[in-house]
Amino acid sequence: MEHRRVETGDGTELHLIAAGLDGPLTPVLLVHGLASNARLWDGVSKRLSAAGHPVAAVDQRGHGRSAKPDFGYDFATLTDDLIAIVDDLGWCNGRTPFVAGQSWGANVVLELTVRHPEATTGVALVDGGTIELAGRFADWPTCQVALAPPTLTGTDAAAFEHLVRTHHPDWPEDGIVGTLANMEVLPDGTIRPWLSRANHMTILRHLWEHRPASRYPLVRVPVLLLPADDPASPRWLAGKREEVSRATTSLARSMTHWIEGDHDLHAQHPDVVAELIHDATGPSLFS
Repeated sequence: MEHRRVETGDGTELHLIAAGLDGPLTPVLLVHGLASNARLWDGVSKRLSAAGHPVAAVDQRGHGRSAKPDFGYDFATLTDDLIAIVDDLGWCNGRTPFVAGQSWGANVVLELTVRHPEATTGVALVDGGTIELAGRFADWPTCQVALAPPTLTGTDAAAFEHLVRTHHPDWPEDGIVGTLANMEVLPDGTIRPWLSRANHMTILRHLWEHRPASRYPLVRVPVLLLPADDPASPRWLAGKREEVSRATTSLARSMTHWIEGDHDLHAQHPDVVAELIHDATGPSLFS
C-alpha cells in the first residue's frame, strides 16, 4: 500500500491509499461513504491489485487523513475532487478508470458519471447511489433528527473496538481495522470521529437534496448495482428495493447483484465485491 497526497482545485489536500499502480488492467478508484474512510476498502483493494488492477482508495474531504475544510461538501465539488485524483494518477490519458462508491460515496460516483462522463469506463454502486432521502422522510427536520450521528467523542478506544468486533463477528480483520480507522485515537485513549459533526450534517443535507432518479437517464456508462440484502433492517429494505428497481428501469446499461450482508458490504465481503468489480471491468459483461 502506498500513501499519497493530492491537492484539489480549491487547495484541499486529499489522502489516497494506492496499490499496484503499475498493474496492466483497468484502474479502479474506490470511494467510501459518509463518516467512513478509505481503509474500509482495504480488503477489496488488495484483491483487485493482486488481480492486476491499479487501485486507489480516497479519504474524501473531511474524512480520514484528508484535510477537513468547512466548505466543499456539495456534489459538484466532490466530483471535482475525484477528477483531481484521476488527473494526478495519470488515469485521464488512455487509462480511464472504473469507479466504485459505497453509500453516500456511491451517490457521489453516480453524480460523477453525469458531470464528467469522460472520466470513467463504468461504475459500481455498493449499497448506495440510489439513496433518495426525500422519499424516505417527510421533510428535512425529520431526516435530520433520524440520521444525526451518535455522539462518540470521548468513548474509550478499547471499548469502541470491543463494540465493533462484537457487532461484526463474521467480518474479516481488514473490515474491522477499517471501521476502527473512522475514529481518531486521542492521547488520553479516547476517540473522536475524523468527520466533524458540523460537516457530517452538511453532507447529510446535500444528500437529502440529491435526486438520483433525475440522473439515471443521463448516465451513459455501465452501472453495476450491489445493494445489501439485510433482513435485519426491514424498515430500510422495502424502500431500498423500490429505489433499486427505479434505477434498473431508468439506467441505459446496468446489472444488479443483491448481496446478503451489512451496509458496509465492501468491508464484510471484500472477496465478493472485488470479484464483481473485476468482472465488471471486462469488455463483455454489459454488452
